[in-house]
Amino acid sequence: MHEFAFLSEQTFLRGGPVTPAQRFAVAGIAWDGSTTNRPGARFGPRAIRQASHMLCDGGHPVFGLSPLGAVGDVGDLSLPNTSLQGMREALMPQAERLIRSHHMAWLGGDHSITLPLLRAYRAWLGRPLAVIHFDAHCDTWTDHMGEPSGHGTWVYEALQEGLLIPACTIQFGIRSAGEREARDYVRDQGGMIFTARDLRGLEGPSQLRDTVLAVKARLAEHGQPPVYLSLDIDCLDPAFAPGTGTPEPGGMSTNQVLTLLEEMASFPFVGMDCVEVSPPFDHAELTSQAAAHFVWTYLCGQLAQTR
Repeated sequence: MHEFAFLSEQTFLRGGPVTPAQRFAVAGIAWDGSTTNRPGARFGPRAIRQASHMLCDGGHPVFGLSPLGAVGDVGDLSLPNTSLQGMREALMPQAERLIRSHHMAWLGGDHSITLPLLRAYRAWLGRPLAVIHFDAHCDTWTDHMGEPSGHGTWVYEALQEGLLIPACTIQFGIRSAGEREARDYVRDQGGMIFTARDLRGLEGPSQLRDTVLAVKARLAEHGQPPVYLSLDIDCLDPAFAPGTGTPEPGGMSTNQVLTLLEEMASFPFVGMDCVEVSPPFDHAELTSQAAAHFVWTYLCGQLAQTR
């Protein structure tokens, strides 16, 4: 009994370690070796799990259910701490094994983890994916502060490698400074960008209806491809998420992101990540609470599709 109590304190929703029978699972990717500004995202998985513990005693207010019991926790993956290439090489085989057995929610970690995850999903599915990408930053730079790869290049690299369907690469919340070639790269490749400015004043389901329908139509045009969700917590304004490596004023609200996650729950998602939570720079757990709610909402929405 004491051992289980100890383990439950370490897991998402206090749900215990994953079992083979559970369809859904979370895993931590405690890596921030590609951070360019404020470090600390390696502590994100722990903080998100801790923040999730207040979500384990009731159903979701929209979906009317709880994922407790249906979701297990893999723990943090075993990864090297200093080598980007080494991290990615170690991550891929672990990810490939997990995604064949479970619908995964990955807790980051900085955004450089998403590229090897997409490689694993592409190998498993045998086809490129659609991606819905929440972020303040376009992540389409062709280099990473003089290095060939990092947490700001993964979208560019994924498109170059054929991991993503260009027309079904969809970004929300983009607003950071950047050269036009990078900032508009996704749109230039045929994808969709809803900047933070485009979304100002739109929060509820009726206000975001046209946005959701536009994304839904785009997926339908391309045969309902599998969709991966990558949610960088810095899509939020720093007022909602101060604990992140590269905060950008003028961002999305927690309400906006929750509405979009709730309204898009029926999309053909195959997995998601939530990245760039940096607890050393958080205040009153605002950032980790938002991240935990986003992951919880995503999992509840996916579980609702199975009923």
